[in-house]
Amino acid sequence: MIVQAEATSPIHRHAPLVRAIIQTAAATAAVLALGYLMRGQGEYRTPAWALWIHLGTVIPAVPLGAFVLWARKGTRGHKMAGRVWALLMLVTALDSFWLRGLTGGIGPIHIFSVITLYSIPMGIWHAWRGNIVAHQRAMRGVYIGLIVAGAFAMMPGRFLAHLLFG
Repeated sequence: MIVQAEATSPIHRHAPLVRAIIQTAAATAAVLALGYLMRGQGEYRTPAWALWIHLGTVIPAVPLGAFVLWARKGTRGHKMAGRVWALLMLVTALDSFWLRGLTGGIGPIHIFSVITLYSIPMGIWHAWRGNIVAHQRAMRGVYIGLIVAGAFAMMPGRFLAHLLFG
């Protein structure tokens, strides 16, 4: 008996991409609205604990993430380092909402946090389901976002740039 695969329509083939775009757009709108509502009337000062948690998680996440991306996949070391990296990234993303330097509220850079909070669980879910390509895509995306957000944090006028370069 020959089983013929059903042809999928372009709508069904692109549904996950469309869904991801819509979810990201909704999350971005929510972050910007939240930032607008949280801007306050006076000057906001970042709590010291938030800065130290953020630096304490993001600094080790950069080299650990590079290791996880370039080390041999599927080994116990890869899995353990990946779990630690994912936890560091989730804490970093959550903590970032207390860091509001330039705008006084939550700004566009916090979009990376929302994407991270979505992508890490989705990447883990894909790995559990055996969809390694989607898992790798999600985790690579988060790592690239980490590097891009770090570059934004080093821009003149930002606290981290001032802390490191004076």
